[in-house]
Amino acid sequence: MQYLHTMVRVSDLDASLRFYCDLLGLKEVRRKENDKGRFTLVFLAAPEDEARSAELKAPELELTYNWDPEEYDGGRNFGHLAYRVDDIYALCEKLQEAGVTINRPPRDGHMAFVRSPDGISVELLQKGEALPPREPWASMENTGTW
Repeated sequence: MQYLHTMVRVSDLDASLRFYCDLLGLKEVRRKENDKGRFTLVFLAAPEDEARSAELKAPELELTYNWDPEEYDGGRNFGHLAYRVDDIYALCEKLQEAGVTINRPPRDGHMAFVRSPDGISVELLQKGEALPPREPWASMENTGTW
């Protein structure tokens, strides 16, 4: 068995690509437009997974955008995506400056949770050992659900 991808439905492809690519740092590795089915599939890979994605088409995140408007609620019932990051504090700061709510701040220097524009919970895990606790994160309360 081999993990291939996780699919999440998105209601605004541009907002989702901004979140996943511009802010989180994932890379678009391929895109499929289906006129008959009226949907677009965009496959993303983490920078350290690009070579495996090119070779195996895995591991990836598949964004599914249905051209006809649909409302998606919940997201949490799906669970969450998880990414290992080089500097959890720097990424959380970048996300926060871009208006993303840090639902579970990286108080411990190890783990944080944020949400995509469609309410998908995204867990961020510090690569290697946890970073020493640092303000403003160490004393920041949780916001919303994660």
